[in-house]
Amino acid sequence: MKRLFENKLMEWKETGMKKPLMVVGARQIGKTYILEKFAKENFEQYLYFNLEKSNDVRNIFEQTIDDTKIIENLELYIGKKIDIEKTIMFFDEIQVSENFIVSLKYFNESEKNYKIICAGSLLGVKINRFKSSFPVGKIRIEYMYPMNFEEFLIATGNEMLKNKIEECYKSMSKMPDFAHEKAIELYRKYLCVGGMPEAVNNFIENNQDILKFDSHILSDIKDMYIADMQKYVKSSLETVKIEKIYKNIPSQLAKENKNFQYNFVEETGRKRKYESSIDWLVASRMILINYKSKRMEIPLKVYIDEDMFKLYLSDVGILTSMSEIRYTDIMLDRTFLYKGAITENYIAQEISSKGESLYYWSSNRNAEIDFVLYSEEDGIIPIEVKSGNNVRSVSLNMYMKYYRPKYGIRFSTRNFGFENNIKSIPLYAVFCVR
Repeated sequence: MKRLFENKLMEWKETGMKKPLMVVGARQIGKTYILEKFAKENFEQYLYFNLEKSNDVRNIFEQTIDDTKIIENLELYIGKKIDIEKTIMFFDEIQVSENFIVSLKYFNESEKNYKIICAGSLLGVKINRFKSSFPVGKIRIEYMYPMNFEEFLIATGNEMLKNKIEECYKSMSKMPDFAHEKAIELYRKYLCVGGMPEAVNNFIENNQDILKFDSHILSDIKDMYIADMQKYVKSSLETVKIEKIYKNIPSQLAKENKNFQYNFVEETGRKRKYESSIDWLVASRMILINYKSKRMEIPLKVYIDEDMFKLYLSDVGILTSMSEIRYTDIMLDRTFLYKGAITENYIAQEISSKGESLYYWSSNRNAEIDFVLYSEEDGIIPIEVKSGNNVRSVSLNMYMKYYRPKYGIRFSTRNFGFENNIKSIPLYAVFCVR
């Protein structure tokens, strides 16, 4: 399946590959697949090493961080010389070796033209808790996410529809009714399947029939995430807290006020007790965090209220699975309150997949804007999310009147339109907003 992340890999290749490339992302999002595909298609020779599975390879880095000695030992391990000029080396599951990460500094500083790519599970956690001297400035880090809706359209053979959506977004002209309905149906299927490559592949193999889709794939991935918490967190007490937070997120999103509340995890829950657990989950890329920005001024990040935030799961399909929502309820567009939470999680996932941080705004008078984005061309843009056709926007109207942005955005199931300085954008076109 085509991944847009390939563009970043090609950019790294075209800029000379001097810095080793480290890919960070949650487990099961397709890191190994896309890196292997890239390596095989773009280089004469390719070597793959899994540090978790091979004690011998891992021990090479435990014994030395000198690049020349490492290559000599790797040659001895595989039984042949490595042509540095023609070979790309892919090191997987690097989270198990801190020395490997340190060694990247010396590969970068060498006069030899090494081509190194690497990835690992919970690599973001490893970086945040790195005990040695992290090679800042010596490596290139790229963040990878589950497949977004644009990639889902391409994977399901709807690239022509994708192109039409982009065309209508640019001109803010309506999609033909039949195309609009088809795109809405695909969007609803995406809410069920999500963007985990294994799930998308199963959906395609079953002729895109949502009733034949194997939902166990998503519950298995969730179980795998929980197993990782138990495997990579040394303290059993910390593991329990991390698991509690993760499993509690669907319930947090069910509240009318979706701001995260520690006492909603347990009655005696406090920031001091659970803050590190949230940090771990955010660093693992298993969850997304949306901070309240106290001032609508740039840069939004410096004005965040660290005590006011919302948490989402990294994949909307996993949220649907954990919430035990029946696919027919989504596909038949039945009315249920939790639909708003699923939609908001989807928007958060789409925005994050573009590499954007998540921020929201709220007033002292119960008005709230779900997301705000900054554009160099247009300034700070408010975004309101609606799960259906009801587009009554008290909060958005209040924001528009007070801050007077260049325009506002409302995502809903309605077709494209522009009225009262508000862009109406269908939920299937979120990927167009950059």
